Amino acid sequence: MELKNLTRVSEFFLLGLSDDLDLQPLLLGLFLSMYLVAVLGNMLIILTVSSDSHLHTPMYFFLCNLSLADIGFISTTVPKMIVDIQTHSRVISYGGCLTQMSVFILFGCTDNILLTVMAYDRFVAICHPLHYSAIMNPRLCCFLVLVSFSSSLLDSQLHNLIVLQFTCFKDVKMSNFFCDPSQLLRLACCDTITNDIVMYFVGAIFGGVPLTGIFCSYYKIVSSILRVSSIGGKYKAFSTCGSHLSVVCLFYITGIGDYFGSTLLTSPRKDMLVSVMYTVVTPMLNPFIYSMRNRDIKSALWRLYSRII
Repeated sequence: MELKNLTRVSEFFLLGLSDDLDLQPLLLGLFLSMYLVAVLGNMLIILTVSSDSHLHTPMYFFLCNLSLADIGFISTTVPKMIVDIQTHSRVISYGGCLTQMSVFILFGCTDNILLTVMAYDRFVAICHPLHYSAIMNPRLCCFLVLVSFSSSLLDSQLHNLIVLQFTCFKDVKMSNFFCDPSQLLRLACCDTITNDIVMYFVGAIFGGVPLTGIFCSYYKIVSSILRVSSIGGKYKAFSTCGSHLSVVCLFYITGIGDYFGSTLLTSPRKDMLVSVMYTVVTPMLNPFIYSMRNRDIKSALWRLYSRII
C-alpha cells in the first residue's frame, strides 16, 4: 500500500461497529441509551454524595472524582460514535483524532489511578482504623486526586509526543469506532517493534504501577481480615471494600482485554466488542455496582428521594 505523507493525511476513517444500514437505528438507540444511563448514573452518585453529610468522607470524595472521570471517559468516544451513526460519516480529522486519543488516555488513566487511591483508602480504614482520620485528612485527599489527574495528563501528553514524531502512516483506516492509541501507533510506517516497545513500556508504568499498588493494598487488607476472629467481623471488614473490588475487577479485566485485543484478536469486530466493554459498559455499570452493593449509598439515595418527593 502506498505510504501517505503526514502533511497529506488530514483525516482518518473509523471502521465503526457495523456496515449494515438496517442495524444503524438499533445501534444509535442502544448506545444513546447506554450513554445517558452512564452519565445520569454517575451524576446521581455525585449529587447523592454532595447532598448527604453522612457521605462527606474520603472514600466517597474519591468516588465522586471517579464518577467525574467516568463521565469524561465515556463522553470521549460515545458522542462521536452516535454522531457518526446519525450522519453516516466515519471521518475524523487528524487533530480531532489526536485530541480524542489524548482525552481518552487522560480519563482512562485517571480512573486507573483513582482506583489505586481508593484501594489505599480502604487499606488505611481496615488496617489502621484508629489513625484513619489523621492519615486520610482533607489535604492528603486533595493531593492524591491532584496527583491522579497530573499523572494522567503526563501519560496522555507522552502518547501525543510519540504520535507527533511520526512522519508517515501506512493507512488512514482505523478498525475501531474511536482513535484507539494502540491502533494509531500501529498505523505508523516507522519501525513497529520500536512502537510496541514504547507502548508497552508506557503501559507498564501507568498501568502496572497502579495495579501493583492495588494488589499490595488488598494483600494487606486480606491479611488483616484473616486475623479477625469472628466471622461477623470478617464479613463487616470485607463488605466495606466489596464494591471497590468489584469495580477494580471489571475495569482491569475489560481494560487488559482492550489493551491486548488488537494484538491477540485477529478479527477487528471482536476487538471492537472488547473496546465497547471497556469504554462504554464499565463506566455505565460503576454507579450501579456502588449503589447496589453499598448500604450507605442506598440509604443516601433513599433520603434524597424522600426530600425530592
